[in-house]
Amino acid sequence: METSVELAGLASAAATRLIDLLATDGWAAVKSSVLSLWRTAHPERVEEELTEARAELIQAEQTGGDAELQGLLAAEWQARIIRLIATRPGTVNELRALLAGDLRTAGAPEQQITGSMTLEAHVSGGDAFLAGRDMNVTRGGQA
Repeated sequence: METSVELAGLASAAATRLIDLLATDGWAAVKSSVLSLWRTAHPERVEEELTEARAELIQAEQTGGDAELQGLLAAEWQARIIRLIATRPGTVNELRALLAGDLRTAGAPEQQITGSMTLEAHVSGGDAFLAGRDMNVTRGGQA
């Protein structure tokens, strides 16, 4: 039997990873798995709360205040996960499996769809920037 410290650590790891994925493309891959933990405890309410948290996080990322919000959301979801474990001890094994599987690999390069891409640019009197993924362009010290 796990100690409360071990369970708190498990809940903390799961909550942190959940919040890390919340505003990424990896979220779609794990949403149903996360909601399955709450399948007997109002999953529709949990889904709504996750959707609200996602919207808040995306808005905070746009204004530059996401780091503090991530910490607050992680603490909030850690508490929810601990309450879930307290009311449904059987979810511990599900949570461990989820953390070892979906929450760990969602968005990882080996889980992403890959393929080839051809980019072509025709420029006359200017600059062209092409990227198959992320790109930062800096001009005159401004990004």
